[in-house]
Amino acid sequence: MRRGSGSGEPETRKGRQGLPARLRNPPGGRNARVMLLALALDRTGSGLWAASSVLYLTFVTQLSAQQIGVLLGVAGAAGIAGSPLAGRLAGRFPVRPLLIGCHLLRLVTLVLVLVCDGFEALLPVIAVTYLGDRAAKMLEMLFATRTAGEQRAAYQALSRSVANGGYALGAGIAAIGLAVGTSDAYRALILGNALSFVVAAALVWRTSEPRDKAVEVARSDGSAAGRRPPVRRPNPWRDRGYLTFVLLDIPMNLDDSVLNVGLPLWLVNRTSAPHALAPAFLIINTVTVVVLQISVSARAEGPRRATRAVLLYGAMMFVCCAFLAVATRGGTWVATAVLLAAALMVTLAELMRSVSSWELAVLLAPQDARAAYLGVAGMSQSIQKSAGPPLLTGAVMAAGPAGWLVLGALVAGLSVVQRRACTRRLRALAPPARQPTALAPTP
Repeated sequence: MRRGSGSGEPETRKGRQGLPARLRNPPGGRNARVMLLALALDRTGSGLWAASSVLYLTFVTQLSAQQIGVLLGVAGAAGIAGSPLAGRLAGRFPVRPLLIGCHLLRLVTLVLVLVCDGFEALLPVIAVTYLGDRAAKMLEMLFATRTAGEQRAAYQALSRSVANGGYALGAGIAAIGLAVGTSDAYRALILGNALSFVVAAALVWRTSEPRDKAVEVARSDGSAAGRRPPVRRPNPWRDRGYLTFVLLDIPMNLDDSVLNVGLPLWLVNRTSAPHALAPAFLIINTVTVVVLQISVSARAEGPRRATRAVLLYGAMMFVCCAFLAVATRGGTWVATAVLLAAALMVTLAELMRSVSSWELAVLLAPQDARAAYLGVAGMSQSIQKSAGPPLLTGAVMAAGPAGWLVLGALVAGLSVVQRRACTRRLRALAPPARQPTALAPTP
């Protein structure tokens, strides 16, 4: 009878545990518990920033809408470099002090935001803030990959539930400050985000440096490994197969822009649904992710299920886009129902993406250069955040309902291409099957 981590009733029972029980005993033990708490505080601060930053820049620093657009656009572009930079550094230095450094870097830059007034002074400060933010997220996932090992998908589910809960809490706290509406209230919200980095850094300091067990096993394979000359690690920028995966992963992240940009703008400009419906999209997203993320992730572990999740992502995005296309037809109630259904479908697509994107990024990367590869893979989300909103507003929505249908069909088609490319690479990376050794004839 198999016990422990093998497949069977104990694992099934564990997979059915609720969120509080899983948080008390996450994959990775104490390290994971402390990191999840740090993640919750970090994302609470992010919720404060997301809800208040534009209003702070408008009413406190007196920037124009055009200046704010340029500032956030440049900051988003700077954030693209955060993931590969962090991945390169993580291949040479321990992850734990790097992550602490990212938290402290963002602490410094947000304090500078509070004392800088002009556009020219704020531009580099907020750009470095976004770069540190993307670097920190990449390092958090690398920490989780090393800490949770083969259970990284389960940890990913917990981290997403915790992150969404923290983000919602931060947005709720920000609503109080925004209701006050004074300059001091706006500054207090920004300061609250800065202080979240202090506590997060202190919590990360309490963890121990995770070890990459896969790399250790690979290095210890063979008794003469210590006498072999050092071998150059693979370079992700020269790996066409992995770069193809990263390139195709960019449209596999479009659910973020559809939820945060496409749905509310389509609601306001092209449908008869009430404008007050817009907050319901985020409520549906947050609640669904918190409730379903763990159970969905438990059913999508391993290479075969991860590649299947890519197809499901494409299918759900197509259905979401089809709902948006037909939301312009019919009255208020029809438009409301269809838009809520689209919000649910894009959230389900997000759940599929969350369990497939990072899992495949890990599985497709060589074990001895995983940090550098994951840094490159992390660029997909950053590029999408920069290119997705202009794509939706400048091309998709400008083309009307047909634009949504074309986008849905393209994403669905690219999901098929992505699945095939990942399957081929996984087969190429798989170790050759051992042939049975013929018995030697008895002398």
